[in-house]
Amino acid sequence: MGKEKTVSQEENLENEVVKDQETEVSGEESTEAKEEKAEISELDKVKAELAEQKDKYLRMYSEFENFRRRTAKEKLELVKTANEELVLQLLPVVDDFERADKSFNDETEIKAFKEGMDLIQNKFVKAIEAKGVKKIKVEAGDDFNDEYHEAITRIPAPEEKLKGKIVDCIENGYSLGDKVIRFAKVVTGE
Repeated sequence: MGKEKTVSQEENLENEVVKDQETEVSGEESTEAKEEKAEISELDKVKAELAEQKDKYLRMYSEFENFRRRTAKEKLELVKTANEELVLQLLPVVDDFERADKSFNDETEIKAFKEGMDLIQNKFVKAIEAKGVKKIKVEAGDDFNDEYHEAITRIPAPEEKLKGKIVDCIENGYSLGDKVIRFAKVVTGE
């Protein structure tokens, strides 16, 4: 019986070792299975996040394209109608010129015609001044300034004090706001 006990103890020990090995193997398998499941679930999360980011990108891209088209359309409309207000202010001046032309044919009095032309000119100047256009004031004897003046010719100075200065203004200059849109054409003395 002593031999039987040792054999059965040995069998029990072997069974326990086998069970432990099976537990270890099944534990390893369950750990590997858990890791695979974790990798799969993490991969699904990454795929879902990628899909969400792609959707956000596509939405943002389409919103930007819509914005770009809308602003281009608005800009085109603005360019088309930018001068509408100015033209509307100048149309009465054109009407006054037409009336002056008719009255000149009917009357031969020059004084009345001159007064009418002065009125039209004043109306026209007020219309462009209302839009921010200002005349650049130039007088004989002023210093030449290349930021506002364009010298078209030089002549001998009629007086000593006009040497290097403006002698005459041929064409007035104008500015729109702070920007010179047409330089005053002047004659300088040498």
